[in-house]
Amino acid sequence: MSVEAQGQRGGALRMPGPPLGNSDPAVEAWALMVRLMMSNKQRMAAIAQEFELAPMQMHALLALQPGEELPMSALADTLLCDASNVTGIVDRLEARGLIERREAPQDRRVKMLAVTAEGALFRERVGKRMATPPKPITELSQADQRSLRDVLRRALED
Repeated sequence: MSVEAQGQRGGALRMPGPPLGNSDPAVEAWALMVRLMMSNKQRMAAIAQEFELAPMQMHALLALQPGEELPMSALADTLLCDASNVTGIVDRLEARGLIERREAPQDRRVKMLAVTAEGALFRERVGKRMATPPKPITELSQADQRSLRDVLRRALED
């Protein structure tokens, strides 16, 4: 079953909160963004499964940048989980040859993570697949897609 079909079968997730049509456009915009993100959780899990990854393994691999080392503790912070949980995630990615642990030169107790050459290629394939927009976005007109992109860019500017 395709990712899109799985997402449709589950239907749109209805999150508690202000009803749509709220008089505050910021509140309604945020509620709509949360609904869109939550309705795509199944899609993201299915994409991870396509690559024989657990969703957290996929997020961990994408959080690591090829050519850069990252302490395991920093990955735990990025994934918003306990460092003990990262150990299992890293074990499975390392067993597949996608990442490797290295000792930090300044402190051998600190384990640094690095994407392997094979992992960089695999990560690129996963990233391309995740970049495929979901149906609710692709069905928008080109003008609406550009408007949405531009508004989101402005919202994310620091």
